[in-house]
Amino acid sequence: MSDGVDAPTATDGDDGGGDGTAQHVRDARADWDRDSEAYQDRNAVQLNRWDRFGWGTWDIPEDEIRALGDLDGVDVLELGCGANQSGIKVAMRGARVTGLDFSHAQLLRGQRHMAETGVRLPVVEADGERVPFRDGSFDLVFCDHGVMTFADPHRTVPEAARLLRPGGRFVFNMASPLIWLAWGEGDDPPGTELRRDYFGMFSNTLEEDGFRTTEFQLPYGAWIRLFRANGLLVEDLIELRPEPGSTTTYGDFASLEWARRFPAENVWNLRKA
Repeated sequence: MSDGVDAPTATDGDDGGGDGTAQHVRDARADWDRDSEAYQDRNAVQLNRWDRFGWGTWDIPEDEIRALGDLDGVDVLELGCGANQSGIKVAMRGARVTGLDFSHAQLLRGQRHMAETGVRLPVVEADGERVPFRDGSFDLVFCDHGVMTFADPHRTVPEAARLLRPGGRFVFNMASPLIWLAWGEGDDPPGTELRRDYFGMFSNTLEEDGFRTTEFQLPYGAWIRLFRANGLLVEDLIELRPEPGSTTTYGDFASLEWARRFPAENVWNLRKA
């Protein structure tokens, strides 16, 4: 799927729907296609703020944390672009952005956002564990939850490293290992006690009302070893903390009190050697 703008040259690989697609990817794609409209409507007031680019559930401003740096003229891939809000905002800062997502419904909603803002960018419907672009296609790969939440990091991290040019950067935000340890059962919010084992954390499959979604996480040491094995050097780990009085449309993730006391999300900032 594309809006007609030329994207970086793709390989002849599968688009994510072939036999090589992992079951957790198929399940997550089905969930997002079903829930896309409700999700976008529910979070539009936060996601569709075109005057700022913010990270995570608390919309922490990029201008404060400076995770992406100077974007003018940079070739960028958003790995799990959803309905293109972040990609549009990054393009507004001068980058040449390509979006990738596995959800057809999300990408269709993104067409509306491009029409609304007048910012056009190429998008590809594909599996983030098997990205259909050639090696060294981008200067920056970034992700705010997206693929890095719903796909196996042992597949996505090598893909991101492969797609980067030497010196290129991989910047992604996701839930922190800490919130995984504190999360309650079912709909219970994260608490102040450790409720899960740290060693061996990897995946958590949620099943509710016909939805079946798997989310992924690693201990900090395992993340660092995985990065190093793929030639990625850690430049920073930014633990997001909302300001007092902050509001969010993602109220089921973590309360303001919790997110002020503990890092619910963190941004990894990596550079390819």
